[in-house]
Amino acid sequence: MDLIIKNGTIITASESYKADVAVKNGKIVMISENVQTEGERVVDAAGKLVLPGAIDAHVHLELPVGGTISADSYESGTRAAACGGTTMIIDFATQEKGMGLVETVQDRLRHIEPQACIDYSFHVAISDLNPEVLEEFEASVRFGIPSFKLYMVYKDMMVDDGEIADALQRSKETGTLIAVHAENPYLIERRTRRLLAEGKTGAWYHYESRPEFVEVDAVRRVVYLAKIFGAPLYIVHLSSREGLDEVTKARDEGLEIYAETCPHYLNLTNEVYKREDGRNFVCSPSIKGEDSRKALWEGLRRGDISTVATDHCPFKSYEKDWGKEDFTKIPNGCMGIENMYPYMLSEASKGSITFNKAVEVCCTNVARIFGCAPQKGTIAVGSDADIVIYDPKKKFVVSSKNMHSDVDYTIWENCVMTGYPVMTFSRGKLVYEEGSFKGNPGWGKFVKRYRK
Repeated sequence: MDLIIKNGTIITASESYKADVAVKNGKIVMISENVQTEGERVVDAAGKLVLPGAIDAHVHLELPVGGTISADSYESGTRAAACGGTTMIIDFATQEKGMGLVETVQDRLRHIEPQACIDYSFHVAISDLNPEVLEEFEASVRFGIPSFKLYMVYKDMMVDDGEIADALQRSKETGTLIAVHAENPYLIERRTRRLLAEGKTGAWYHYESRPEFVEVDAVRRVVYLAKIFGAPLYIVHLSSREGLDEVTKARDEGLEIYAETCPHYLNLTNEVYKREDGRNFVCSPSIKGEDSRKALWEGLRRGDISTVATDHCPFKSYEKDWGKEDFTKIPNGCMGIENMYPYMLSEASKGSITFNKAVEVCCTNVARIFGCAPQKGTIAVGSDADIVIYDPKKKFVVSSKNMHSDVDYTIWENCVMTGYPVMTFSRGKLVYEEGSFKGNPGWGKFVKRYRK
């Protein structure tokens, strides 16, 4: 065997049990109470948890936006992910006007292939939803990309309700999944214009420009369209209690509606925008109030929020400073690619959720919804050996100095984690150990996904 992990407690979405894990050629080939065969590497995981690697289904690496590019390259972003126990990312390949879906993905593959430290896939963010693109949904499925993102905001990317309806109808026909950034752009524009005219330019007014009801209105509309066409729908980065209420109603009706939230919505409230460094927390949707934060946790516990992802799209501190005097000039985005899994597991250590739930929303549900299960997202014979060894007793204080991305600050500064990953394996290869990155660029592979 290439790797044997002994004496640990295996955690899946549905089970917790003590067993050994044996790995050969990147795959889990045996799970037994006592693996007797020899291994090239043997890890004693006594007192520790053996978890599947997380899948971050919402990252923006090397994303051109607002006259700059998000701060993490494919190398630094996947390096940081590995150091936080994430073993696969799904990034966004943004379609340029006139480009096809497969062409868009092929263009991004050329960038990521030599850099990726862990496995990866893409959603296509569609900006030009014409009849030819709708027709190409089938070709994209054959290529291994069955998920597409639509924006209800941002002038260069925004689609209208009619285009969303066309995409949902086509997704129903092709077995694909539409993910939507749900906010009302017209409300945001009018509120922003009024705030600036009143001289209200600080970071707090980013929240005031897009409060809870801006998200709720858009969620309600897109859920209704999904209901009309009987199509599955995935709502990215849900941030509000009222938006969650709409998702819950739809799921109670039996609709195939999935909601994702992010660690910063679970950990922070809009009070951060009143801080001197409030601009560092500017992201869209905005971070909401305590009522929403608590509701999102409840939504996770009862299963109405299916996944947790990061929306990792950080910018350097000097770029965030562009908006010191005008919140509209702050590049929107926060970091989290190295923090998501440790935070959710820390909350499990504290009793906010179970460890099984943490695995469910960070691993298993993601793989199932996006079409890479059971290859990814679980500890099982035949699955990829994407494995995290987690020490529930280890204390860890987050600092920009002990993170592994290219960003020069973190919104997680001084956050205390109860428990922390101590080893990460990607397809059986050690890529992280006790604070140090052990992998190498180019190791990661493109994962073709097929929804059933």
